[in-house]
Formats: sequence, structure tokens, C-alpha cells
Amino acid sequence: MLNAITLSQIFVLDQDEALDFYVGKLGLEVKEDQDLGFMRWLTVTVPGEPGREILLEKPGPPRMSEQTAEQVRDVLTKGAAGGWIGFATDDCHKTYEDLVAKGVEFTQEPMDRPYGIDCGLRDPFGNAIRILQPK
Repeated sequence: MLNAITLSQIFVLDQDEALDFYVGKLGLEVKEDQDLGFMRWLTVTVPGEPGREILLEKPGPPRMSEQTAEQVRDVLTKGAAGGWIGFATDDCHKTYEDLVAKGVEFTQEPMDRPYGIDCGLRDPFGNAIRILQPK
């Protein structure tokens, strides 16, 4: 029986730029940063929640051909690759203000919803991010 989600993945075009955004701006921590030869295995996690990691993966071999990788990069830059991450916070308005002060651009300011308060943004590569303060 499955009992946990331990790893999720999104595509990024530049792993160093992804580190700057996810660690430098959003405040996540690097869990793994390994050169495997055929790829860089780079994962981040929310501080204090080491059991859940996000793989920041560049499209390309060995997972896919270079031709397919080029198509993925094209779709990704259009914001249509389907990558999506949801984060929780205790105070959506404060988190929003802190991230705006760090230069993060939002697609949607915090809004009251039936399930809580949430806001939206995109990472530098077009992946959608939602931040939720649940009720």
C-alpha cells in the first residue's frame, strides 16, 4: 500500500536559475545536488519537510530525445507544459508581501476563496505555483 508522496518533478530550462528562484526567493532548501554524468539530479524541499522533494529537471536525455526536449522547452516557455506546484502557508498575505519584496512577480494577488486564501505566480520557466492558506 502506498503511504506517501516523496518526489515530484517539474521541468526547468536552467537549474542554476531554478536554484536562485526556488531557494533564493521562495526559501526552499536543496535536498540533493548530484552530477550523475548523464544528468544533474537537483531536488529541493520545504524546510522542515524533508520527505517531499521536487526534482528540478532539464528536459533532455536520458529521459527524452533532444528533438522531444526541444519541443518540451518550447511548450514550457509558453507556460503550457502543465507543471504545477502547490505550497501551503500560515499567512498568505504576508507570504505574498515577502515574496513581492524579493522581486517575485505574481499572476494573482491573494484572494479569499471557500477553501482559504490563495495567490498565484509562475516560476521563471512558466510553471504555475499556487500558495494557499487553508481554512
